[in-house]
Amino acid sequence: MVFRPCIDLHAGKVKQIVGSSLTGSDAALVTNFEATMSAEDFAKMYKTDDLKGGHVIMLGGGCEEAALKALRAYPQGLQVGGGITPQNAQKFLEAGASHVIVTSFLFNGSTLDWARLKEMEITVGKERLVVDLSCRRKASDGPEGPYYVVKDKWQTYTDFAITRENVNRLSMHCDEFLVHGVDVEGKQVGIMEDLVTLLGDISPIPVTYAGGARSIEDLERVTELGKNKVDLTIGSALDIFGGALSYTDVVEWDKRNAYI
Repeated sequence: MVFRPCIDLHAGKVKQIVGSSLTGSDAALVTNFEATMSAEDFAKMYKTDDLKGGHVIMLGGGCEEAALKALRAYPQGLQVGGGITPQNAQKFLEAGASHVIVTSFLFNGSTLDWARLKEMEITVGKERLVVDLSCRRKASDGPEGPYYVVKDKWQTYTDFAITRENVNRLSMHCDEFLVHGVDVEGKQVGIMEDLVTLLGDISPIPVTYAGGARSIEDLERVTELGKNKVDLTIGSALDIFGGALSYTDVVEWDKRNAYI
């Protein structure tokens, strides 16, 4: 597995936010960190450290200019998501995105619209499309229930469950999956081990997990549970985002251990 960096944008600024607080209300928003460095600065740093396959996520409006600058600073080194549609995807690819990341556009209400997925695939090409399967359990199903994809900044449940059959079918139309464990995203409480295990078991294409990671041990654990097939994003825990985990140590771990 490899470490995948991130640039999360909110109101044009690089921030680390508790994912479940993205309700649309500024009063409810929980922000762990707001960077003084720009998205472009972070992109240049990731390029210098040769970290590939990270993602730039636009969390709401006012983020497009910052995202485009980051993509131009690290051509083909970053993916981009947040409000991507067939109408605007090409702009981000032309700016240097290696892939576009899509969730909400693919759903018609709570149901995945396979025609929309096909439209997206035709527009950008299977090899440049990442489907975001960020998910959470429904309280009514209990702690052993299935994970369901959530959309609209992770606030709305869909009917799409993370199952082997569903993931296999989706994999025929995209290059990778990105999966945030929404209930631990930004909380530095440890990874969702059962979700990482599930992804390692059922995904036939590359998949990146994000959510809760806080230590080098989490990198080791994801490598083990994901059968060396699941990559890991760490955000709020890193010292570059105000946390205690050394970014330099993570980069050094990655260079020693990536895909061994």
